[in-house]
Amino acid sequence: MAERNVKLTIAYDGSGYHGWQRQADGFATVQQTLEEVMQRIVNQPVTLRASGRTDTGVHAAGQVANFFTNSPIPTERLAHAINSRLPRNIRIAKSEEVSDDFDSILSAKSKLYRYTVFNHLNLPPSADKYCHHFYLKCDLPSMQAATETIRGEHDFASFASSGGVRQSTVRHVLRCQVWKKFHWLYFDLEGTGFLYHMVRNIVGTLLEIGRGYWEPAYMEEIVAARQRSAAGPMAPPNGLCLQWVKY
Repeated sequence: MAERNVKLTIAYDGSGYHGWQRQADGFATVQQTLEEVMQRIVNQPVTLRASGRTDTGVHAAGQVANFFTNSPIPTERLAHAINSRLPRNIRIAKSEEVSDDFDSILSAKSKLYRYTVFNHLNLPPSADKYCHHFYLKCDLPSMQAATETIRGEHDFASFASSGGVRQSTVRHVLRCQVWKKFHWLYFDLEGTGFLYHMVRNIVGTLLEIGRGYWEPAYMEEIVAARQRSAAGPMAPPNGLCLQWVKY
């Protein structure tokens, strides 16, 4: 059978994994778990190319990866076949054949990350793995005002943690929104690309503004400083989820 390029849309609970990317030290990762299952199903080595590398403890509702295979299994049935052997904390939401020139990284136009915060003293026990418990009361309008500085193309060096591989710290943020439902705060950031820990560092800074440590206008000084030390603390990984990737 002719080789074909298969695109997978993947959801996972990242709390039990050391991130997406396969690691040489043997720690369990989402990529390794998927590839080991998939190669037994398609009966050939599998190397997944994903749209991004989520960190330890970060979740995904719409991670995208692609791989080439000549397996006789129909493409639309691959998702079911893979899911039947995966642990329950990883699911293939969709499998589809795409053109040979499709690349999960290079073909992406934008991606959306959502960060979830429970902003109240008493955290529901079942929510612990999927949100950041920030009990200090936050002012929503202050955080919303500060997001205006984040939107657009800027040098985001103040929000880039060391360790990331990058040629430039300039990125284009298409959307930066903060909204609330009951005691839940949601931070939606859509961009054409993100720096290492950029979303979590932005959220941590917005929470400092929300609790009144800084005024919303101070966000402009933080961005202009282009120094990580100028921004707020990094929010923990468990509140972050890759919602979708747009192509």
